[in-house]
Parts: sequence; structure tokens; C-alpha cells
Amino acid sequence: MERHTIEPRPDWQKTVEEQGLIYPLTRYPDDSLRPYWDESAYYSFTLPEVEALENVVEELHAMCLAAAQHIVDHDRFADLGITDPKLAALIAESWRRRAEQPSLYGRFDLRYEGTGSPAKLLEYNADTPTSLVEAASPQWFWMEERFPGADQWNSLHERLVDAWRRQAELLPPGPVHFAHSETDELGEDLMTVAYLQETAEQAGLDTRELSVERIGWDALSGRFVDEKLGFIRAIFKLYPWEWLATDEFAPQVLGTYDHGGGSGTTAWIEPLWKMLLSNKALLAVLWELFPEHPNLLPAYLDGPRELATTTGFAAKPLLGREGAGVTLHPVGGEPFVPEQDETYVFQGLAPLPDFDGNRVVLGAWVVEDESAGLGIRESAGPVTDEYARFLPHVIL
Repeated sequence: MERHTIEPRPDWQKTVEEQGLIYPLTRYPDDSLRPYWDESAYYSFTLPEVEALENVVEELHAMCLAAAQHIVDHDRFADLGITDPKLAALIAESWRRRAEQPSLYGRFDLRYEGTGSPAKLLEYNADTPTSLVEAASPQWFWMEERFPGADQWNSLHERLVDAWRRQAELLPPGPVHFAHSETDELGEDLMTVAYLQETAEQAGLDTRELSVERIGWDALSGRFVDEKLGFIRAIFKLYPWEWLATDEFAPQVLGTYDHGGGSGTTAWIEPLWKMLLSNKALLAVLWELFPEHPNLLPAYLDGPRELATTTGFAAKPLLGREGAGVTLHPVGGEPFVPEQDETYVFQGLAPLPDFDGNRVVLGAWVVEDESAGLGIRESAGPVTDEYARFLPHVIL
């Protein structure tokens, strides 16, 4: 794994916007706009390196599924902050019947520096992962233009289309609705949903677009409806389950949840059981089940334990996104002060590798159960946050 500088294409912004990346710039606190899509540099990998990482990703995915099974078998929902017994029962039923429910994709965030040391799992984004559009499309076209004849760890588009095609039989009759939130100001959620809708259409599915805020509830029929009062039988939502299961219409969502086989009225994608994997308490369960695994970092729920005096630790809210609420505590550093009403997992501190002053995270994608691609983000600080930049890569 190496970082290389390169001159950006003259019309790079227009080019990537036409390829679906309508948010190529990030606004910083000083009101300046700087590239989010950053092609002033790129990363290269060898083929054996990528093949080894693909194996790591698929092994981690299998381990996460084993951890989900353990949580259900041993009623560990409280460790995930899920204390409503009805919700826990629904999640458990969703897990037991997962073969009947469509489930599409996820993204592992990995610490990796390409020096021979193993990749380490930082977290698993299994419910509403973004950075999909840039990983699947613009970076592929960038490679074809800048490095014709090279390759890339990127089979996302083909695998997504194939996944929809395979799972179509699990969907109820009628169109699949695709929903994003109107609160998304950048357009990232909108374009992620639009891209996934496109892959579903290429698989032959009938689709409809709407926003989460415009989903209606028809009390007479006891069904969710779209803006034309059509029943919503299946819906992909880029809206976290921890919101969906607790907001105003949570009773209707949970009361009509379709576990497959006609057990309810609405099939949601991703399914309810993804709440087992999208919670950072998963990191502690993984370490408990697979202690000393080379691709895991120590992680605990009851405190940092030995990490406070050995490696230091990262304190991560169980449901935080884009680095929100994450604090780093090296040995001898500032004491940890929890936010009120927040629950954390404490993970061994593993500073992100530094490439020319840039802190790097690999975002490794899975579609269904298979490794599918890579997106790379860089940040100036030690935590990958909303100001991180996306850089393309090639296999040389």
C-alpha cells in the first residue's frame, strides 16, 4: 500500500458530479470549500495484498454474524442499549428468519498500513453506510481514464445488481420504494439511495422514490402508503433503525414489520436484525468471542480495563456516526469524562496510519456475504469525521 501524488484532471469537479457525486466539496467551519473527492493523490496496492484483505473482510463478516447469533442466544440486548423487550423480541425474530428477508450491503472500517501488520477492525457500518457512490462509480471511471489497463478492488456495481436479482423472490409483490431523509443537505443520502435504486432497476425490479418524511400512514387499512396512496410493501431506507424504532411512527413500523413469508405488511431493507451489527457494542462481543484475533482490537463495555495503562483507548458511543462523540485517550492522557446519558464501548487505541501527514482509513465493502470493494478516506486529525476526504485507488 503506497500513497502517490498526482495532478487532478482539469475538469474533475464537473466530471464526478456527472457521475453522481454531487457533493464533491466540503464546507469547513471557516466557510471555505475544500475537496471531499480528492484526486490530488491516490493509493496503490498489489494484487496479493488485496486478495489477503478480501479474505480478512469475509472472515470478519462471518465473525460478526456469529456475534449476532450469540447476542440473540444469550439475550444480550441490554448490552446494545436495547431495553424494550418487545423490540428485542422483534429483532430476535428478524434474526431467526433472516433468510426470508432481503439484506444488501455493509462497510467495514479498517486500520491498515501495508507494512505486513494485520488489518484491524475499527467498526462495522451495517445499516446505513454511505460513501458508496464514490466507491462504486467515480473512482472506477477515474482509474479507467488515468490508469487504463490497471485494476481496482471494486466489483460493487455488479454485485449489487446481482444481489437484487437473487433476492427479488424474497420481496412482496409491487414496487420497491427507495427512501432518503429530507434533512440531508449535501445530497449524499439522496444520491446513495438513487444509486441503489438504479442497481435495483438494472436487476429488473420496479421501483419508486420518496423521502422518509413523505411516507404516509393509512389508519383505515393499517398500512404505510406513498404520496399516491399506493401501499408500501417493500422499502429500502437510508434511515437508521435506532431512529425508525423510536420515532413517532415506531409502533406502526414495528407492528407491521414483515419478517418474510407474508408475516406483516412492510418489508424494510436493511432488515431489523441489522440492529445487532450496526451497534458498536458488537466490538466488545467480538473480542469476547474471538479473543486475541489478529484482526480485532481489544474492546469492553464496562470500562477500559487494562487499556488505560497499556495501549490507551478510544471511547465510542454505541450509535455514533462519522466519528461523532469519539474521544481518544492515550496512556497518561486526559481522563475520560462520559457525556450524560451516553453509553460507550472502549476499544484499544490504534492510531490511524500516517501517510504524508494524512490519517487513513480503509472502507471495505461487503455485498450479501462477499467482499465487494474499497473506498479510502483521509483526515487531518486522528478521528475520521465529516471533514474526511475520499481518495481513489488502483491495483498495480
